[in-house]
Amino acid sequence: MIAWATTALVIASLLALALASVRLVRGPTDADRIVALDIFLAAGVALAVAASLLTERTVFLDVAIGLALVGFVGTIGWARLVEQAQPADKGEERR
Repeated sequence: MIAWATTALVIASLLALALASVRLVRGPTDADRIVALDIFLAAGVALAVAASLLTERTVFLDVAIGLALVGFVGTIGWARLVEQAQPADKGEERR
């Protein structure tokens, strides 16, 4: 049962990586590219969990938690950077 779940997790992660790499290259906006990088991080977390299930060692779960925390902070940082770089809407009033 665990081998089947691990195989399904690895296949789903590789599919997500393939789709995210397409979005990273072709993404018309910076937000698309940020989401693609976030998918890379999520796939990395999933692969770390799969490694933990396969080897029955909990050290990979620590790696997954650390990667998720770093990925969250990085995504917030990139989102703020993109938000500040966008010009203000022309219809907005300036104060």
